[in-house]
Amino acid sequence: MSKKLIIAEKPSVAADIARALGGFTRKGDHFESDDYVLSSAVGHLLELAVPEEFDVKRGKWSFAHLPVIPPRFELSPIERGADRLNLLLRLLKRKDVDALINACDAGREGELIFRYIVQHARVKKPIQRLWLQSMTPASIRDGFAELRTDREMLPLADAAKSRSEADWLVGINGTRAMTAFNSKEGGFYLTTVGRVQTPTLAILVEREERIREFKPRDYWEVHARFGARAGEYPGRWFDAQFKKDEDAERKPERLWRQDAADAIVAACRGKSRGDRGKGSPRR
Repeated sequence: MSKKLIIAEKPSVAADIARALGGFTRKGDHFESDDYVLSSAVGHLLELAVPEEFDVKRGKWSFAHLPVIPPRFELSPIERGADRLNLLLRLLKRKDVDALINACDAGREGELIFRYIVQHARVKKPIQRLWLQSMTPASIRDGFAELRTDREMLPLADAAKSRSEADWLVGINGTRAMTAFNSKEGGFYLTTVGRVQTPTLAILVEREERIREFKPRDYWEVHARFGARAGEYPGRWFDAQFKKDEDAERKPERLWRQDAADAIVAACRGKSRGDRGKGSPRR
């Protein structure tokens, strides 16, 4: 009897699917029913690698060997996920499995995880896509009732692979260029570069520089308590004409001279009962 292999992105999702569809028996790290074999990845199990014949070894990292643009990419198993990858490869190649269902997370990364596993397995079996926005049992059952075709998902798969390869090209060339630059006086100073890593590091560096360059300045605020029939209420003076500028420390309620704060307090004293307040500047 033929079965369909369902591959989820995480073990917890596979367990949710098994409970929602029912009829599954757990067999080690996968589930089986009369119609399905169900298992999962544990996130990314494969990463891009340069074919051995096109790779430039670390000792030869120099501007003379850049840019690195291999004619093709190969997939290399990620060591921490080797056992799970081997399990999925065995399930993918089972003779009673005649079709596949991609149940990885709905999005580009989920598509990439599944496509790389199938590419690495070198299997040519029909593919359908489970697309879920909710993990309730009813949503899971509805999703299996409306599986998407492989043809519908090919543009997303192409986008996912293109992003992955672009990230690799940016990372490998940027890393080798910066390492070569920082090592030009001798030694080897690995300097990693990445599409996400480098901008994030730049944000952290900018923030750290602002913290180090910060110079404390005294400022004053005018606070008061006002009387009303229902009781007293607190108030704070602010500049109604305030406009933001490049000085992030300037705020509408801040005064930068004590005499200005004292003048506002003096102007508020002695008013009519409805406007009377007991004010004082706070530093």
